Order: sequence, then C-alpha cells, then structure tokens
Amino acid sequence: MANRPIAYTLTERKATIGKMAGKTVIQANPTGRKRIDHRNFCDEVARATTFTGAEVEAVLRLAAEIAKRHVENGDIVEFGDIGTLTPSFQSKLVEKGKTEFNPNIHITKPVVRLSPSRKYFTLSNVSYERVEAPVKKTAKPKPSGGGGTTEGQLP
Repeated sequence: MANRPIAYTLTERKATIGKMAGKTVIQANPTGRKRIDHRNFCDEVARATTFTGAEVEAVLRLAAEIAKRHVENGDIVEFGDIGTLTPSFQSKLVEKGKTEFNPNIHITKPVVRLSPSRKYFTLSNVSYERVEAPVKKTAKPKPSGGGGTTEGQLP
C-alpha cells in the first residue's frame, strides 16, 4: 500500500499556557482521517497469513480480554509490537490533616494507558499536505409565523 500524505489544516487560536500565553498562534491539525474498522483490519491481517479474518479477530479479542484481566489486577502487560498496557486512574486531592484519604471516594476513573512501541510506531515514512478547512454549516433560521401550532403542517 502506497503512503498518502497526512492532510492538515491550519487553525488560529489564542495560547493559554507556556511562553506563548496570551499570543495568537497558528497550529496544524490533522484532518480527513478515516477509521479502519476492526473487521476490515482483521481481514487485512488474514490476507497475509493462513488464518481467516474471523480467526484473526478471535485471537485479537482473546488477547485483549486476557490483557484486560491482568491490567485490572494492577499488572503492566507488554503487548508485543503494539506497546505496553498500564493501569492508571485519576485521584482527587485531599488536604493533609483535614480528611482521611478514602480510595473508594478519592480514586476515580480507572483506565488502561497504551504506550505505543517506539520501535514500531515511530513514523518515519510520512509526508504532509495542507488542505482547506471545511466550511462550517450554519443553522437555517426558523421562519417566524404568527404563532399557533404547526402540527400536521409540512415544511
């Protein structure tokens, strides 16, 4: 598969932190991306193997379920060339001496963090193409009738 340039648009905004705080800056944002759904991904992997797409999907699903079980137990899972799966969470701040820390109340939003493998996910064969930002659609103004009901009327 030949590489296509990664499309981007330029956006102007006001910086809020750092040495550029308060200044107007221009930032590139990726656009025009498409999502490769899981089934098509499995079929693509299957074409390069002796497995069917369903078999590839089953193995990936089983690997994800087993990895999730380990991460739920606090373990870090090295997921091969994909990267490392690590358990994490958010913690509310508790002032020392005022309130006792209660993990059931103060620890929230448990998540799995994926740290992609640098070896396989450091992109080097990439080019870029600037595109125009899509024009935002504006809502059509509603007609101002003389009140009353519009039930049963067609637009």
